[in-house]
Amino acid sequence: MAKLKVVTLDGKPVKELDLPDAVFASALNSRLIHEAVVAYRAAGRAGTHAAKNRSDVRGGGKKPWKQKKTGRSRHGSIRSPLWKGGGKVFVPQPRDYAYAFPRRKRQGALRSVLSEKLRDGKLVVVESLALPAPRTRDLIAAVGGLGIQGTALLVDEPVHRHLELSARNLPGVKATLATALNVVDLLAHDTVVLSEAAVQRVSEVLSP
Repeated sequence: MAKLKVVTLDGKPVKELDLPDAVFASALNSRLIHEAVVAYRAAGRAGTHAAKNRSDVRGGGKKPWKQKKTGRSRHGSIRSPLWKGGGKVFVPQPRDYAYAFPRRKRQGALRSVLSEKLRDGKLVVVESLALPAPRTRDLIAAVGGLGIQGTALLVDEPVHRHLELSARNLPGVKATLATALNVVDLLAHDTVVLSEAAVQRVSEVLSP
């Protein structure tokens, strides 16, 4: 069982915390992580693209000319795809790109990324992420006190309102719930900062 120091927002060590191997000692599974990222992004697609087929184009209800004895091609509507201004063939229609992704595979991908963050020294556990007031400068000072370089994902359970408001205006920093963790956010941020409560909740949810 891995041990990790629990620090305050000033970076001062308070105690050591045992991290369960079942969650934080998983092997790196790049293929599973890739599948989870693809599924997450597919579910996030708007799917609102659309174009008009011949039934959607205005007009064309009348046959342009009689069927025979005109010397011209036979046509039933000026909104046929053969005509300029007519409908298009095989046009995209609004659809949902999300597909079912097994919960166990999603949790396995999260365990793999969290374990890799721990091995790289990019996982920080703090005693609490509660801020005294919703001020971005307080969060900047806290991130600096933890010695974080680059982007950071702050995970709490539940997310303190002051933390949420302070992180909202800070580029490269995001606050999220322990139960709302996803592979894309973990990969998009250099360092993951978890509160003690978040570690406990993550361990409960991701335990196989």
